[in-house]
Amino acid sequence: MFSLLRSFRWAISGILYAVSTQRNMKIHLLAALVAAAAGLYLKLPPGELVLLAVTIFMVLAAEMFNTALEAVVDLVSPRQHRLARIAKDVAAGAVLLTALNALVVAYLLIWPRLRV
Repeated sequence: MFSLLRSFRWAISGILYAVSTQRNMKIHLLAALVAAAAGLYLKLPPGELVLLAVTIFMVLAAEMFNTALEAVVDLVSPRQHRLARIAKDVAAGAVLLTALNALVVAYLLIWPRLRV
């Protein structure tokens, strides 16, 4: 049981590291709070709130995977290398794709209700 609790502590430490050190994580969290507040304010149906929540957490997880990958790449390749740059760029691209998807989901769920 103690090892399970310790693993949760390490996971929370990772989340706090990403939030405290990554500018884009802070931006994603702010956008997540705005989207969640809008969804609750507009009283989206439960299914749409679930879709919104899954979308939000996908973006946050993608940003954390990107942060982890950048740290590993920096560790194993302290000098600039073409493949290190590709790895970082592809990971950042994955975050961008999830963020663009989140914008589409927010637009489809929230925008129609704002125009009433």
